[in-house]
Amino acid sequence: MRHLVLMLILSFVTAVAAAESVRPFTSGSLQKVLSPREGKPFILVLWSLECQYCPTELKMLSELKRSHPKLDVVLIATDTVSDTPQLVSRAESYGMNKVEQWVFAEDMPERLRFEIDSRWYGEIPRAYFYDRKHQREAKTGLINKKFVEDWLARNATTDS
Repeated sequence: MRHLVLMLILSFVTAVAAAESVRPFTSGSLQKVLSPREGKPFILVLWSLECQYCPTELKMLSELKRSHPKLDVVLIATDTVSDTPQLVSRAESYGMNKVEQWVFAEDMPERLRFEIDSRWYGEIPRAYFYDRKHQREAKTGLINKKFVEDWLARNATTDS
């Protein structure tokens, strides 16, 4: 009986920790993503559990992250907060569990999409490649690995 209680407690703690690893993306959250990265290049990836091409893209980015440990990738899921356990599990299965993760957390996702990009209407996968000056290049659809490698060469961090 004691082991059962211990297992239940550990399961609960694990679920809470997983939920805390995915932050709620609300109005103003984009600035919370951008501010600590000022002067640093990074990739912002919008994805969803239902996205057909997202697994391929996230696995490719995970591979690149292994060979470029300083590559900064931020994931924003366009799903809902109630999907957090599945988001954590899926990101882990793609090798992306150690990157910063957010999930849409407002009743009107259109507002969040507009805050991210007024010209974005929700198609995914969508990625934004931010350079050091935070000039960004948007890409919709499956990203070509060569494009990311070229972007990395142009935006390499000095300590990678």
